[in-house]
Amino acid sequence: MGKKDPRVDAYIARSADFARPILTHIRELVHTACPEVEETLKWSSPHFMHRGMLCGMAAFKAHCALIFWKAKLIFGKSNKMMKEDEGSRGHFGRITALSDLPKDKELLGYFKEAVRLNEAGIKPPPRARPKVKKELVVPDFFLAALKKNKKALAVFEAFSYSHKKEYLEWITEAKGEDTRQRRIATAIEWMTEGKSRNWKYKNC
Repeated sequence: MGKKDPRVDAYIARSADFARPILTHIRELVHTACPEVEETLKWSSPHFMHRGMLCGMAAFKAHCALIFWKAKLIFGKSNKMMKEDEGSRGHFGRITALSDLPKDKELLGYFKEAVRLNEAGIKPPPRARPKVKKELVVPDFFLAALKKNKKALAVFEAFSYSHKKEYLEWITEAKGEDTRQRRIATAIEWMTEGKSRNWKYKNC
């Protein structure tokens, strides 16, 4: 028999109204696919275990995410259903309603395949690491703003490559000047508090 974790009940209960039916439905399908599944919380969000990690789900302000631990083995690199997992988006993009999920039969198939892979002891392929990291270019306008706040500048300089890149991409991708200035102000505020670009997601 599977094992339900009361912390997952509490997580679903405190999630937004739109998210509760989505999370409940995913949970039910996972238990249907694998009656022996065990629940737990990892990184503050519900995850499902059976001889290792199967998948996890999370609720954010305006969307939910569903992430498979062995996605490339389950979907294949060319499968159009699988969207790249970028931060909080998950493998089916931003899920805002039950209709954003695949049909039950299809989703059950994915869960069962995740179970099969774990039972067979098949491990995901190692991630290819770039040999040389591309040099990050800090725009003059952002550097000037940072220099006006010594604490924010110190935090930015101490950030890892990936944390710096997250902020730089967010700011430089702004379509208008007003949006860019708002993002710069927010970035300076967050960095003054020692926060990374995606700190909200990490606390969910």
